[in-house]
Amino acid sequence: MTVSLTSPDEWGPFGRPLFDDKTVQALSRVGVVDVGSNSVRMVIFDGAARSPAYFYNEKILCGLGAGLPETGHLNPEGKRRALAALKRFQAIARGLKIKPLTVVATAAMREARDGPEFAREIEQETGLKLWVIDGLEEARLSAQGVLLGWPEADGLVCDIGGSSMELAIVRDGGVGKRISSALGPLKLQNIPGGHKGLKSHIAGILDELAEEMGTGHKRIYLVGGSWRVIARLDMERRNYPLHVLHEYRMSPKDISQTVKWIGEQDLQDMRHRTGTSAARMALVPAACEVLRQLTRRFKPRDVAVSSYGIREGMLYEQMPDELRRRDPLIEACRFAEHRDARTPGTGTALYQFLKPLFASAPSAETRLFKAACLLHDVSWRAHPDYRAELCFDNATRANLGGLTHPERIFLGLTLMHRYKNKHDDSRFAPLFELLDDGAMRRAETLGKALRFGAMFSATDPDKHASLRWFPKKKKLELVLRKEAVPLFGEVAEARFNALVKSLAVTASVRISRS
Repeated sequence: MTVSLTSPDEWGPFGRPLFDDKTVQALSRVGVVDVGSNSVRMVIFDGAARSPAYFYNEKILCGLGAGLPETGHLNPEGKRRALAALKRFQAIARGLKIKPLTVVATAAMREARDGPEFAREIEQETGLKLWVIDGLEEARLSAQGVLLGWPEADGLVCDIGGSSMELAIVRDGGVGKRISSALGPLKLQNIPGGHKGLKSHIAGILDELAEEMGTGHKRIYLVGGSWRVIARLDMERRNYPLHVLHEYRMSPKDISQTVKWIGEQDLQDMRHRTGTSAARMALVPAACEVLRQLTRRFKPRDVAVSSYGIREGMLYEQMPDELRRRDPLIEACRFAEHRDARTPGTGTALYQFLKPLFASAPSAETRLFKAACLLHDVSWRAHPDYRAELCFDNATRANLGGLTHPERIFLGLTLMHRYKNKHDDSRFAPLFELLDDGAMRRAETLGKALRFGAMFSATDPDKHASLRWFPKKKKLELVLRKEAVPLFGEVAEARFNALVKSLAVTASVRISRS
């Protein structure tokens, strides 16, 4: 993915740090609770960076909306479990000194006849005020969650809960038209007419949604637990090597094949193989039919899974505009450097030192280069024998927004080569298949540049040396200031030669008199 970067200013290529901004500090701990038709979840965000960190995350599958279409009331056992969960969440928040939790409730609570009574009971028992939001507000918050991870998102957000499904158009950093429907899996459990009746029921509702929202959107962004289970099963069918659901991509053809494949499998076996709960897996068949028809009716170019939804949208709601406009990847990496690097700020210095080598790189790759510079020293506490693997693992599996799966591998491989010359014997080899040979070589070269540049970046490298790159002549020149000659020792020279070999160029070292 490509995100427009903050323009260079007096703060350099990464823009002005925001960590000391009081409006950002206020987001250092933000607690939100989502009372849904199927689950009740509390998330406490460490939200001081543009890409949220999950300080605490707990979910209970209460099934509040189970049986609602037939009875018109919340499920009694679901109410008991939801109240117990909310009491626990409130106690945890108080223990962590979190400011009052923001609690929203969605379809089941707004539709049940006893919803208002249960909201009053919750407030009396826990002190928590529930904000029961309508479908349009639910769609807006979910879409904002997508914008948290994809500032440039362009397409249709589709958020499926237990009792409803919301659609929202996102474009140019904002949320457009929204609509809510009754296509939640809990509501589709007892549609008359068997599978044929279910298909017809879903088709009728989707026709109405398509008429209202239009078709042919560039991308559909899937939000919700049922979609994530289907995506995880798609990974299982394809033997996909990276089990990170956020930014996982599927084509309409993939979805059609996976839905058919799921129908042929033993769901109990699939549940155990993927670590899915029984309650969630029970909703998958109905969700599969919705997704199959959704992609056929709306005809997107591709489908992307978002791990960010209504809860992240609630965090986005509280972010100042300046923070919203930042690149989530770069801000997360800046925050990691600020927190974990031996000398915060060296990532910027390293970027400036190595920039001549990659001046003509495409913007998407330059962005990954910036991220790698910021992360190059955050794993220094790890045992030296394991730093390379830890760097790769962190980059590929960390909760980072704004990264496609191939970009995760590229960033991880770059950081692996920051600490290790070769990757041939790596246990991560199956993941490398997500990159083509050219990307593999570029990541290796960038990693070796970091490995060499780090020999100077403990201080400001520009004070000691500079690189001059002549792409037409395929020549690299290292210019050392006289006082920096001792820094270019045996190890530094070996790393410089490894970089030169990776670039397939000739090189020279010159001592500057100035």
